[in-house]
Amino acid sequence: MADSKLVIIPTYNEMENIHDLIEKVMSLPGKFHVLIIDDGSPDGTAAEVAKLQENHKDQLFLINRGQKLGLGTAYIEGFKFALKNGYDYIFEMDADFSHNPDDLVKLYNACIKDGFDMAIGSRYITGVNVVNWPMGRVLMSFFASKYVQFITGLPIKDTTAGFKCYHRKVLEAIHLDKIKFIGYAFQIEMKFTAWKLGFKIVEIPIIFTDRTKGTSKMSKNIFKEAVLGVIHMKVKSIFKPKKYRRSA
Repeated sequence: MADSKLVIIPTYNEMENIHDLIEKVMSLPGKFHVLIIDDGSPDGTAAEVAKLQENHKDQLFLINRGQKLGLGTAYIEGFKFALKNGYDYIFEMDADFSHNPDDLVKLYNACIKDGFDMAIGSRYITGVNVVNWPMGRVLMSFFASKYVQFITGLPIKDTTAGFKCYHRKVLEAIHLDKIKFIGYAFQIEMKFTAWKLGFKIVEIPIIFTDRTKGTSKMSKNIFKEAVLGVIHMKVKSIFKPKKYRRSA
């Protein structure tokens, strides 16, 4: 199909959310497929997904990696799966309902109807649309995006956003094995690379709601990687300009 869609959802200890999230995505119009990439959750997340596969044959997929290997590597593995299996629109989404599944349709429409190559679910394109975060974390996230814009020139207000839709040609053009970062810097690097390659990117306003079940995976090391990684990424881009590349 010319509009086949795959939602990639990395998980670690998301037993409390995963059943309802999968069922909600499956209920959306347009037949979204889902790929869960679990990093050996000890709470049984992968086992729950395996049960749900019985009711969603050929629409729900599971990769159980057995150990924590990082957000970025999970998405890279998911992107390769999507390209190998012929998906045209590939989505990134968190497992904790901080991203409203209904907004998947908005991101998809921005690409297939409005002609964008990447659509970003943005918390900051129309102000600050974050619910249930402490003010300190809101400020940290907001000014982190400002910092990235200042250093890189990237014309995106929510540079760390993890809710996105890619047309497959974007992922085909990026050397996925050369993506360096694994935490929030991964999200920045993917946007920066797509922008440098000249793809059309749009931010779609969403309301981001902090998780009500499970625990956050944010850490100081992840934040540090993002802060220092942006400088490295910008310097590298100056000396090694990126060129658009299509896979054979």
